[in-house]
Amino acid sequence: MHHSLVSTNAVSTWAEKNLIDVYYQNRNVLICSSKIPAKTEHLSQTERKRRDSFGMFDGYDSCSEDTSSSSSSDESEEEVSPLPSSLPIIKNNGQVYTYPDGKSGMATCEMCGMVGVRDAFYSKTKRFCSVSCSRSYSSNSKKASILARLQVAGKPPTKKAKVLQKQPLVAKLAAYAQYQATLQNQAKTKAAVPVEGFSWGSYINSNSFTAAPVTCFKHAPMGTCWGDISEGVRVEVPNTDCSLPTKVFWIAGIVKLAGYNALLRYEGFENDSNLDFWCNVCGSDIHPVGWCATSGKPLVPPRTIQHKYTNWKAFLVKRLTGAKTLPPDFSQKVSESMQYPFRTSMRVEVVDKTHLCRTRVAVVENVIGGRLRLVYEESEDKTDDFWCHMYSPLIHHIGWSRSIGHRFKRSDITKKQDGHFDAPSHLFLKVKEVDTAGEWFKEGMKLEAIDPLNLSAICVATIRKVLADGYLMIGIDGSEAADGSDWFCYHATSPSIFPVGFCEINMIELTPPRGYTKLPFKWFDYLRETDSIAAPVKLFNKEVPNHGFHVGMKLEAVDLMEPRLVCVATVTRIIHRLLRIHFDGWEDEYDQWVDCESPDLYPVGWCQLTGYQLQPPAPQSSRDNQSSSSKQKKKSKSQQYKGHKKMTSLQLKEELLDGEEYSFLQGASDQESNGSASYYIKQEP
Repeated sequence: MHHSLVSTNAVSTWAEKNLIDVYYQNRNVLICSSKIPAKTEHLSQTERKRRDSFGMFDGYDSCSEDTSSSSSSDESEEEVSPLPSSLPIIKNNGQVYTYPDGKSGMATCEMCGMVGVRDAFYSKTKRFCSVSCSRSYSSNSKKASILARLQVAGKPPTKKAKVLQKQPLVAKLAAYAQYQATLQNQAKTKAAVPVEGFSWGSYINSNSFTAAPVTCFKHAPMGTCWGDISEGVRVEVPNTDCSLPTKVFWIAGIVKLAGYNALLRYEGFENDSNLDFWCNVCGSDIHPVGWCATSGKPLVPPRTIQHKYTNWKAFLVKRLTGAKTLPPDFSQKVSESMQYPFRTSMRVEVVDKTHLCRTRVAVVENVIGGRLRLVYEESEDKTDDFWCHMYSPLIHHIGWSRSIGHRFKRSDITKKQDGHFDAPSHLFLKVKEVDTAGEWFKEGMKLEAIDPLNLSAICVATIRKVLADGYLMIGIDGSEAADGSDWFCYHATSPSIFPVGFCEINMIELTPPRGYTKLPFKWFDYLRETDSIAAPVKLFNKEVPNHGFHVGMKLEAVDLMEPRLVCVATVTRIIHRLLRIHFDGWEDEYDQWVDCESPDLYPVGWCQLTGYQLQPPAPQSSRDNQSSSSKQKKKSKSQQYKGHKKMTSLQLKEELLDGEEYSFLQGASDQESNGSASYYIKQEP
């Protein structure tokens, strides 16, 4: 997907539609999307004074979508005799009223919030502007009335609140003042909430961080159609540096990209970053250049620089010629990429978090950004749940376990509950087909595997059972339960299993079997002692995609030990396709090894885009207390699966001793090249 290039002809046409007339009134510049009638050039001196008292034309409504009401208002004004500019002017239904003070003749509708002439209001009490508002108020609560008043200037208006868009300027200004006061009160309230205080923009700016690009996350919205959105792309965004009561726009350029978030700078500010602001590129307020022209929206330069140029039309034509902008169908593609096939009440098979060796039936309870909250079917109060992405290898269609010979816990519920239905099999992640006819994995073979109960460790492991379709049941040596309840299922192509010697050649610490005393651990000795053989290297997945990740990049990542949490995270190591994910603010022992194509990694701004709760970095106080209560709380996350007690790599580090060099072929660690590499060792006979 490529950006639309803004050509000279396109800019000229766009400018003619958007920048026809420029008016300077009381240090305000108004760029209208339609021509002001020629008769405004011959205003009387009294009318000029009246216009100046408001800082713009009374007929400013001509910039709104409803041009008919504004034109009729202009015709009415021609019939009005000159009025002293010192008196406030109030318009209502084409009539002009004046009062000695600005309050005695005004009233505010208690239903829609319109400010108008009291004598023109409905009923004896003058509480409502019309019969419809009076009736609506009777059938709605007072809360609905308050909400209707707030649907002004920037928030999506309700049907009742849209009446404000057609009201005179005085009404708009009064409502806008009330709206601004409400915003200030809300801002004070939010400032007291620590979680809402986290801002990706401030976090990245203050530390000069770099975020992983959206193209690294193929499963995320726009991950496969992001195109070449980059620094310098121009967009149309709301102008927040403006005192007008209606929502107006201006053009901005992308200064920096961080995932979905972009640091924007209004055109005309050059190298001045004082009004730079962060915005989600996929948000509803960002549009390609030309959107205002086709939508009839006004473009107004920021108040700070409104007198910087005398000819804004020429300035924009010069700046935008040859520039890049978003594709015209960008918002449509965003919407399409956020459509998820899973629906609530669908039944699936998912890993049993209390016994990893088996699956259970669960029902989709929520779908947020492709992440599923699954409630185990036997949970009556719906508290026994499990979070995962719809492309997770942990979920399958109904009947999957039986088809490959995997353990399955039968539900006590013999009949489907009303409304529940099996999810179609085509919705689930398809694994790569493998040829098991020739040399293949066998029970008892040794390998290295990421421990699903301690994702910071890669451990010595054994194939315990070979299932159909390339699936394997694997156990961690030295930590297995007698009944095999902690075996876990990986596919043969899984990026979470490795051949013997993988950790050594890539300088990763290998966790030896618990209780194994012959340290430092040597694979040849261990294979001889256990009378075992290593799984052939050629059977493992050697594909390394061009993922685009680099050490130090920021992202949002699922804490797989408590998968309902999505946290601020950093890539700290890269071993070909394997990423070491660090959760900002927490100790390194909580890091997790994750594949570069894991559906549990997301671009910066994903939570904001999808409405998911983002967990900010742990504050300093939490870091200081990690060794006590905070650490214990974090440790308890393993109960999301099963409370097996395992020795962490941090503990083993203290026990390991310096020993002889391994006889394996050595390779480089932290490979940042994204191409394929021969990072597996040659097995000695």
